[in-house]
Amino acid sequence: MTIFSVNRWLPALLLCLAPGAQAADPVRLGLLHTLSPAPFYIAQESGYFRDEGIELTFRFFEAAQPIAAAAVSGDVDVGVTALTGGFFNLAEKGTLRVIGGALHEQKGYEGSAILASNAAYDAGMTDIAKLGGHSFAITQYGSSFHYMAGRIAEAKGFDVKSLTLRPVQQVSNMIAAVSTGQVDATIAIASQAKPLAAAGQAHILGWAGDVVPYQITAVFTTPAMIDTKPDVLKRFAKAYQRGVADYRAAFLRQDAQGKPIADAKTEAAIGLITKYVFTGDPEARTKILNGVGYYDEGGALDVADVLDQVRWFKEQGLVKGDSDPKSMLDTRFLPTR
Repeated sequence: MTIFSVNRWLPALLLCLAPGAQAADPVRLGLLHTLSPAPFYIAQESGYFRDEGIELTFRFFEAAQPIAAAAVSGDVDVGVTALTGGFFNLAEKGTLRVIGGALHEQKGYEGSAILASNAAYDAGMTDIAKLGGHSFAITQYGSSFHYMAGRIAEAKGFDVKSLTLRPVQQVSNMIAAVSTGQVDATIAIASQAKPLAAAGQAHILGWAGDVVPYQITAVFTTPAMIDTKPDVLKRFAKAYQRGVADYRAAFLRQDAQGKPIADAKTEAAIGLITKYVFTGDPEARTKILNGVGYYDEGGALDVADVLDQVRWFKEQGLVKGDSDPKSMLDTRFLPTR
């Protein structure tokens, strides 16, 4: 090789050896292909994970429990989805750790609606407190919907056992069951509930966040990931927090009357989100604005509520074992509320 050729390739060689040119750390994130994990879409499209030296790959799932199972089996590194009885049973065995908060049912924000069928509403079930004694659609026992039904019962003073729970496996089946009068009530996210009510196919009795604020979804990983790659998780958390900050600025600001503020930040965020959900849908903007949920500042975790969830699932016999619920948490990476 001539001196000329060495000089020609030296700058490129030095660039490859530069600290900033080292390979990014791969992280596989398990999540539902829904609007719920929107801050992750925003962070990914904005390059925040890349800025932290992380090559993030989304692994989409159709239900919450398979994400937890995938983390345990090593098919994903981090997950974000609803906390369920199945999740806590795995965490009880020491195989999962909750490290941060995600979607939170919050008072004053329209997240999950409590829906009544037209027939039940016309027959007098016009208030959440009147749910007792009626049929209620959920996906399955131990699901977040089961939990919400139980906590609503506690808050409104009726026995959850008075509800006739109807596990119908899929959210779409829950919506269909209440809209056709096969069940008296169910729970649906705002983007599903509002169009249903507007079309006269059901009635919104209230919002879960106003009755039982709680940590509906959370970020989790495995003890092995925490032990072997804590720096990667810290950088992952930093990028995620930037996505949460953008999400909050775009969707969670309210005016003096409590109405959402929509501006250029909102439109920019919608553009990023529609690369993953509602792609090509002419109603995408409306669906997103109707469906965005609440995220605490910094992706904070509602520790007290997560512990209360474990308590409830154990009382129902849906989580076995006697491990300290605090052992299921690791709060070193993201803040708590």
